Amino acid sequence: MENYVLIGGLFAYLGLLFGIAYFAEKRSQAGHSLVNNPYVYALSLAVYCTAWTYYGSVGNAATQGPAFLTTYLGPLIMMPLWWIILRKMIRISKIQRISSIADFISARYGKSKSLGMLVTGICMLVIVPYISLQLKAISLSFYSISSHQVLVDERTILQDIAFYSTLFLALFTILFGARRIETTERHEGLVMAIALESLVKLVAFVTIGVFVTYGVFNGFGDIFTKAARHPEWQKLLTLDSDSGLNDWFWQLLLAMATILFLPRQFQMAVVENVNENHLRKALWIFPLYLLLINFFVVPIALGGNILFEGQAVNADNYVLAIPLFFNQDLMAMFSFLGGFAAATGMIIVETTALSVMLSNNLLLPLILSHPRWRSSLAEGSVSLVLIIRRVSIAVLLLIAYLYYDRVVAASPLVSIGLVSFVGVAQFAPAMIGGLFWKRGNRTGAILGLVGGILVWMYTLVVPTLVSAGFLPQSILIEGPFQLHWLRPDSLLGLNGLSPIAHALFWSLLVNCGFYIWGALRFSQDSLEHSQAVLFVDVFTYSEKMTGSVSWQGQVLITDIESLLSAFLGKERSFRLMAFLKRRYGLDTRNPFAEPQLVTYAEQVLAGAIGTASARIMVSSVTKEERITVQEVVYMLKESQELIALNRKLDRTSKELKRAGKKLSLANEKLKKVDKYREEFISTVTHEIRTPLTSIRAFSEILYDNPDMGSEEKEQFLGTIIKESERLTRLINQVLDLEKIESGKANLIFEPCHMPDIIREVMDSLSQLAHEKGIKIESKFKSRQSLFRGDRDRMTQVLINLVSNAIKFCEKDKGYISVESWEIGTTIWVSVIDNGPGIEGHFQSRIFEKFYQAQDKRSKKPSGSGLGLAITKKIIELHQGTISVESKPGFGACFLFQIPTQPEHNP
Repeated sequence: MENYVLIGGLFAYLGLLFGIAYFAEKRSQAGHSLVNNPYVYALSLAVYCTAWTYYGSVGNAATQGPAFLTTYLGPLIMMPLWWIILRKMIRISKIQRISSIADFISARYGKSKSLGMLVTGICMLVIVPYISLQLKAISLSFYSISSHQVLVDERTILQDIAFYSTLFLALFTILFGARRIETTERHEGLVMAIALESLVKLVAFVTIGVFVTYGVFNGFGDIFTKAARHPEWQKLLTLDSDSGLNDWFWQLLLAMATILFLPRQFQMAVVENVNENHLRKALWIFPLYLLLINFFVVPIALGGNILFEGQAVNADNYVLAIPLFFNQDLMAMFSFLGGFAAATGMIIVETTALSVMLSNNLLLPLILSHPRWRSSLAEGSVSLVLIIRRVSIAVLLLIAYLYYDRVVAASPLVSIGLVSFVGVAQFAPAMIGGLFWKRGNRTGAILGLVGGILVWMYTLVVPTLVSAGFLPQSILIEGPFQLHWLRPDSLLGLNGLSPIAHALFWSLLVNCGFYIWGALRFSQDSLEHSQAVLFVDVFTYSEKMTGSVSWQGQVLITDIESLLSAFLGKERSFRLMAFLKRRYGLDTRNPFAEPQLVTYAEQVLAGAIGTASARIMVSSVTKEERITVQEVVYMLKESQELIALNRKLDRTSKELKRAGKKLSLANEKLKKVDKYREEFISTVTHEIRTPLTSIRAFSEILYDNPDMGSEEKEQFLGTIIKESERLTRLINQVLDLEKIESGKANLIFEPCHMPDIIREVMDSLSQLAHEKGIKIESKFKSRQSLFRGDRDRMTQVLINLVSNAIKFCEKDKGYISVESWEIGTTIWVSVIDNGPGIEGHFQSRIFEKFYQAQDKRSKKPSGSGLGLAITKKIIELHQGTISVESKPGFGACFLFQIPTQPEHNP
């Protein structure tokens, strides 16, 4: 096939990939997430199926038989445990704001910087060769169907399709995998691209399978019958009874571990998860995907053996060679794109995950550990972190390409993949132990990981170096120092296992042994213990409980604000601090931060720079007092119900002490309420009389002057209509307020979408704003789910707030912004204007229904004062709150929040 056809097809596919990713990002920014879908989530998990699946499974089946199935049967066996293990990992990661597998292990064992670095180093060691494997698959597949063959030894860098693929993948990963500093935010463009690639490689592989099975041969029976006539091929349909069962057991165990702990699987299954309930559908969609993509592996492998018997055709290339053999160029192109999708999907996600680990768990902790470097970080922190990640992506892919060019080009697909799998399996003891065993500690995890990875290197990497000529053959034949029991391929005399099974057995044995010994031999510190309880009992302890167990000491609120501003930006930091102050009911007069605020701020930073780096930065501005393990145990063993009860009793005790004061003030408050009510009635009466007087006066004029000109009549009638509408509005407001306060409002709670309500209000008031020359716009800052509420009443709230803003903005200079975002299970909406602002002593009482009538000399808005009172009541009926922040001369910001699922409907 001509190169220009292949390259044209590649460009078309890459353009589609970019288009899908860009479209998904734009939809996300508009508040309409495409990845908040269980089917997209399940398809993204198919990043597990790489070029090894697409090409290597066929090659393995054609030469080794059914052993290739272990890689896919392992995940199927693990599926029933996903709801127990993976759901727990997702819940922990959301609460702790974890962004990678290194971050997860580091956070579990006391937010250890050294442990995070160790896990990152292991990932680099075992995953970079696996990325190189994908580059090899791209190169081999391209030159297999290209009409211009270039020998590997004669190939230059400019003739290597793998080099250009590396450049594209670096660009794509930087654009869609390193757009934001907060890695816990969804990479929606990346996820949609991976879901698309999963579909492409599945459809392409199934198409080839159908063509081979029913186009070239007459079905499965025909293929198996012809293969059975050949003794060598007949063996491919059976399992070796001597060593096959042992190897199958260990390779199944290996696949069960890697489906959870491969960095790319952790990225897609945990970090990119939008809703943990999406697991329910993934539990059957993902196994179905594995079944479909492996359904035709054996027919293609046997069909290739039959068609190319005696020919020098690499079995890994059967999915390309068979269509070309029958001159099916279009099908060969489609097959090539399927393999390209399988390889690039893995590289993109794996590189994204590794770049986050490299920046958050290796480079940033090293930088932040030096006080001089740490103090120099200021406003440029956001840019610095993003630059580090983007450079990391480029460097990682460059290293992977160089490794491919120098080492991987001469190795089979399957061997490198299995070696990497064994390396990744070393995370299993620390991860599983950390999820279910509170005794597990940092020392045991470090010892286990170091011991396991050293055994992995000795039993798998050393034989590879011997085969490549870097080490003497005597190591494999006689053992080091002529100690036969130390031979890497038969350690301690263990024979009868394949190299992969042998290495997995010894590495996990050493790993688990050191992990358990370290946990029993060494004790935990207070932070390790609190993290252990919060991880193991994550479904028992709520997110709020994390704020009181890991930190004690003193820190100024201004220092926390500066820290957040440096890494998140001033605007985000300001909104976050305002949210935290409201959430925890903090006393703004106290200059020192509460423990809840410090811990939550640390968690937010962890989502951007990793748990270890966040711990370093928070510790740098705090005077922390270590709490003892006994204090931690006491605090965490209390159930949530007991804690709530204790708080309630404490509040009651304080209230009783203040009872005398409250009783003495109660009478005065009642008198004020009476006074406010009288003034309110007086104001309402006055407001009603004003339009009535106008209506009567103009009506009498019209009555007494029947010969009045038509132009004057229209003017007087227009005034009468306008005053009637004003009177109607006033009466409606009074009646509306009475209904709400008496519980007769009859709110209809139904699923609503806040951005849709905001757009409707903006449309209805746009003409009014245009007439006054006021610029008005809306922003949706995050994905927003549906909430239960009364749509008409919420529309009324926004109309009240926006129309008030229009009223007080200066003509031709006004600006109004309506913003909406979602945090957890809470939706936030703000209405911001650049009007004259509100005096500080008015802000605390502006929502009181009688307050407008109290001081007529003040410069507060004219009217009965019912609009904001009604607004506040409606928000409270939705179990929300509303507040105002303003400085005279700098406009006002009205902010309200409502839960997505009220506990009960009024």
